[in-house]
Amino acid sequence: RLVESGGGLVQPGGSVRLSCTASGGNMNYKIIGWFRQAPGLEREWISCIGVDPFYADSVKGRFAVSRDFTENAAYLQMNNLKPEDTGVYFCATTPVDCRQSPSMYDDWGQGTQVTVSS
Repeated sequence: RLVESGGGLVQPGGSVRLSCTASGGNMNYKIIGWFRQAPGLEREWISCIGVDPFYADSVKGRFAVSRDFTENAAYLQMNNLKPEDTGVYFCATTPVDCRQSPSMYDDWGQGTQVTVSS
């Protein structure tokens, strides 16, 4: 089971780092994806990492995904946050490769809320 943490309220232009850890499992052999979901909208892919990172255009240059194999964890560093980045952020894993479709991921966390507001 995956667990996200690190969300909260942040001002526009601020930064937040989200963590994703695996409880009772090993995600070191899987691709890790990050998604977000704003109220009333579909879940949106924003990043993934196997060995190399990939980003949606909306976050490229502002977000950075990483993973720590010794800690069995992944991180999403979010900088220069904008109000439109507000949403619930999820991490998920897939054994396949980096995909943008949520249906390709088989294990999900419960999500962590990030609110960007002044």
